[in-house]
Amino acid sequence: MVNTAEELRASLDAIAAMEPGFAAAIGRVGYPPPRVREPGYETLLRTIVGQQVSVAAAAAVWRKLEAELGAGCAPDALLVRDFDTLRACGLSRQKQGYARSLAELVVGGGIDLHDLPDDDEDAIAQLVRIKGIGRWSAEIYLLFAEGRPDVWPAGDLAVQIEIGRILGLAERPSEKLTRELAERWRPHRGAAAIMAWHHYNTEVL
Repeated sequence: MVNTAEELRASLDAIAAMEPGFAAAIGRVGYPPPRVREPGYETLLRTIVGQQVSVAAAAAVWRKLEAELGAGCAPDALLVRDFDTLRACGLSRQKQGYARSLAELVVGGGIDLHDLPDDDEDAIAQLVRIKGIGRWSAEIYLLFAEGRPDVWPAGDLAVQIEIGRILGLAERPSEKLTRELAERWRPHRGAAAIMAWHHYNTEVL
């Protein structure tokens, strides 16, 4: 798992032992802090609310939703609200469709967010059944909410950019190459992704 600083450090030390570029990156920017979210419905609903808007805008919509639906925006409460009510909270027609898809799957037992398959690919396949949750969102959820140690979001642009920089490549690797480069880092690829984001967001003097 990569939910604690100790777990993250151990995984990164294992990668650094085989990749000098990672050892150098740790020397430049230090170890990243853990990135932890609560597993379950609320985190995925927040993901939907936050798509394609600023953090501040997403927070404002969430406050309005909680004022209307109660703390955590329970799925059964969401499902009985009409379009105009949710629109007044800031949810577009498209996002309402996504939110209802999530709520219906949870209420109807179509997905159990607290008992997803142990296999990462099987868990991703379950999550992408939710409208509006693509592979990247599913990978981020499994990495941050469940702390799965080997999830590898190779399609993430920042991950591609920083893996290229950390490994000293001449240009940003493609998603395919980013996936291939990380094969030897199993089962620590989740830590490599967290390190890539940390490296991306840290100014090196």
